[in-house]
Amino acid sequence: MVLSNGRRSSLLRSPSHHFDAVPHDVTEDTIVALASGRPPSAIAIVRISGTIAWSVVAALLHSPLPQPRRLSLRKLRTPDGSFLLDTAMVVLFDAPSTATGEPLAELHLHGGPAVVADVLDAIVARPGVRLANPGEFTRRAFDNGRLDLAQVEGLADLIAAETSSQRAQALALTGGALSQLAETWRTQIIAILAEAEAGLDFAEDESDVADRVVEASAAKLTVVATGLDALLIDAGRAARIRDGLTIVVTGAPNVGKSSLVNALSMRPAAIVTPVAGTTRDVIEVPISLDGVAAVIIDTAGLRETEDPIEREGIARARARAASADLVLHVVDTDTAGHVDGAVWTIRNKSDLDDDRRTMPDARHVSALTGLGMATLRAALTEWAHTIIRPGEPALIANERHRAAFADAAAAVHEAAATPDLVLRAESLRRAAQALGRIAGRVDVDDILDVIFSQFCIGK
Repeated sequence: MVLSNGRRSSLLRSPSHHFDAVPHDVTEDTIVALASGRPPSAIAIVRISGTIAWSVVAALLHSPLPQPRRLSLRKLRTPDGSFLLDTAMVVLFDAPSTATGEPLAELHLHGGPAVVADVLDAIVARPGVRLANPGEFTRRAFDNGRLDLAQVEGLADLIAAETSSQRAQALALTGGALSQLAETWRTQIIAILAEAEAGLDFAEDESDVADRVVEASAAKLTVVATGLDALLIDAGRAARIRDGLTIVVTGAPNVGKSSLVNALSMRPAAIVTPVAGTTRDVIEVPISLDGVAAVIIDTAGLRETEDPIEREGIARARARAASADLVLHVVDTDTAGHVDGAVWTIRNKSDLDDDRRTMPDARHVSALTGLGMATLRAALTEWAHTIIRPGEPALIANERHRAAFADAAAAVHEAAATPDLVLRAESLRRAAQALGRIAGRVDVDDILDVIFSQFCIGK
């Protein structure tokens, strides 16, 4: 791509906020990337990380470097000093207390495409400097111990967050809440494992001591298993916060399903025509219910038809309704309906006939005039907050996290069910390793540390 002034824009890449794997054979390079949005913008932030990051900046300044962690207004010039690139704010960060754990620098430029392109050109012209791969700054933060794996995943969720509940959940992950929770359980399991290892030492000569160890460990394991089970039960709520609640709109053709979807989302997301069978496929529209993410799903009208395309749409509609958190079944003024469990009957077109005595259990609205829509939206918001409970922590939303906790819980249940200390110890090792996967680091040697420091076995 060439800019209107003829300059290259090949270096104006999106910020590296993805989390793809980065080859380790390139991690010795100093990397650079645009860390803010695409130009043009008021300010563009270029981030440089690596062993020669500061010398790269020095080559642009042609003057002494500013004090670390202090913004300084400086002129940036080409490496030979012949051309002024920009007047920018420059800040340096000294390792290891940086976002990546490496020497790091940021250039706060004017956000014009030509400014950013020319500064990046000047930087990558230096030997040992290259453009960052997607997610490489975050990968280096993980490799250098600045973030654990769960925090990295939380950062990805934070960038993708669209509602306040998603933001709060992602911030908790990024702040290490899940890692700390997993480590708390892992510490308890390792302590019980240490007891099992100690009991094995007494098993032959002092069987009464071993029996007491088995009995005491079983009680502790019951507590741990109950706690892990409770976390897994709450995983569904956490996943709904992260991925959003699903609300499927069903009903016969021409009852106003698409109009209702448009009214709830407050935008013309679905096509509305008087022709029956207009909607043939599933249409998903994301909305926010006072900070809770949800997806309203418009579906094909439910009726008997010989049209193979429409029949497929109806089959998909029924499948989505079966797995939805809530179904809004829309009827018109001539159709009876009822409320049953997670199904709300919505009587649309109530502006034509608002006789509520005919359907007292339905929610009466008019997607055309807005009659009753504010009440329906408020009811949906109350329902969403009841399901999600935004004020309560919900951390196990990621499938990888859920699987690790599930593996740990299963292993703890196995350990609690057997009186054999050898089998118990093996199950507890698997539980500890599963919880260690949460943060992306598993060190079985710390089991030995616990044994030596707490039980003074002396062997």
